[in-house]
Amino acid sequence: MEWDWNFVREIMPTLIQGVKITILATVLGSVLAAVVGLAIALARRSPNPAVSRSVGWFAEFIRGTPLLVQLYFIFYVLPDFGILLPPLVAGVIGLGLHYGTYTAEVYRAGIDNVPRGQWEAAKACNLSGHHTWTHVILPQAIPPMIPALANYFIAMFKETPLLSAITVLELMNQAKSVANSYYRYIEPMTLVGAFFLVISLCSVVLLRWLEHRYGRIER
Repeated sequence: MEWDWNFVREIMPTLIQGVKITILATVLGSVLAAVVGLAIALARRSPNPAVSRSVGWFAEFIRGTPLLVQLYFIFYVLPDFGILLPPLVAGVIGLGLHYGTYTAEVYRAGIDNVPRGQWEAAKACNLSGHHTWTHVILPQAIPPMIPALANYFIAMFKETPLLSAITVLELMNQAKSVANSYYRYIEPMTLVGAFFLVISLCSVVLLRWLEHRYGRIER
């Protein structure tokens, strides 16, 4: 089968729409993962053993089950309990929860890396718990986390083809639809690979810049 540039031009608008959905799902999923991860990390540091253990078991359960199974559960099983979510929303929740349990470990390591003296200094200054976290601990803990968080961002981007299983019209789903309609697979699948490669490389460049700009703090 020969490469057909006319076919490429014909299907490119459809694939571009898929790229937009893929990027949107990745960005929203990353934001949710960052929030969920921080919440889990803080909850696991709770002085209440019931809270810390329950959250720890939840995180282990999510990490121990495949993302695809979780997506199926959110989109196909929850409606049986009266919770019906649009495909994109279900996909973003699935990505956010799944990767949130991994980013939680990144947060935990970053928080534990803050010198004990910083906690004692905040206590000596009579800072509240809220101000201690927002003005002392997190500003020091987050910058070193950027490389690991960036890796999870890229990994999430490459996992978005799984969203096609719950009918999200992301890049892979659009490519499969085009390929099945025209019985031509070489052009759409090659373009999917090219899109993922280019966007991943651009993301790496951007994230390395962020790491260089914000990933180091003065001690």
